[in-house]
Amino acid sequence: MKALIFAAGLGTRLGTITQTMPKALVEVGGEPMLKRVILKLKDSDIRQIVVNVHHYADKIIDYLKSNDNFGLDISVSDERDALLDTGGGLLKAKSLLGTDSQILLHNADILTDFNLKEMIAHHQSSQADVTLLVADRQTSRYLLFDNSMQMKGWTDIRSGEIRSPWNSEEIAGCRNLAFGGVHIVNPSVFPFLAKFSNDPKFSITPFYTSSCKDLRICGFMPDESYNWIDIGKPDALKAAQNIV
Repeated sequence: MKALIFAAGLGTRLGTITQTMPKALVEVGGEPMLKRVILKLKDSDIRQIVVNVHHYADKIIDYLKSNDNFGLDISVSDERDALLDTGGGLLKAKSLLGTDSQILLHNADILTDFNLKEMIAHHQSSQADVTLLVADRQTSRYLLFDNSMQMKGWTDIRSGEIRSPWNSEEIAGCRNLAFGGVHIVNPSVFPFLAKFSNDPKFSITPFYTSSCKDLRICGFMPDESYNWIDIGKPDALKAAQNIV
């Protein structure tokens, strides 16, 4: 298992905080989020990691060097020329990740304490091409899953819009679950990913939505309760300080 940490984002929702630093180096409980994610991956026996960079890329690169890459094999996927979003970012990082291993993707702004080893074991014992961390929590946009936890589409409950390659009968009765920014992909996704967009910059969620009939994309819900916060907004960042 290898990993890709998405650390290239601008972090504009954090206002002045990210005007002088990348979001990945914003501290929670006195530790940069990037360090927290790296150590979580290390504790889950992942030794090869790629970190993509764009906003204040040099600060992330210097931070990794100053910490000797935390004793891991860490490479940097450089997006300073153009921010590629999550789908484009994964495709660009392919040359560093290779196609000989499953890849765990983790947003640098997600603070969570669920058992990552449990998710890895679940994916490796399944027939899924992709496994997504999902939860029954309140949001405006959801992924749709059938009773076997196979993804069937996407919906925006504010507008009522539904996107799915399946017909209406096949998505009837699907469960709305929120995506948690942690996912595992098999190398089998790369040919589909490469054909998905003519624009090198694209989000991975529309790719999953479009491909969920061609690929087996499944949701994973941890057995035990856990904390989960997207620290990308000031109020959420403040709340995160209280759970570490």
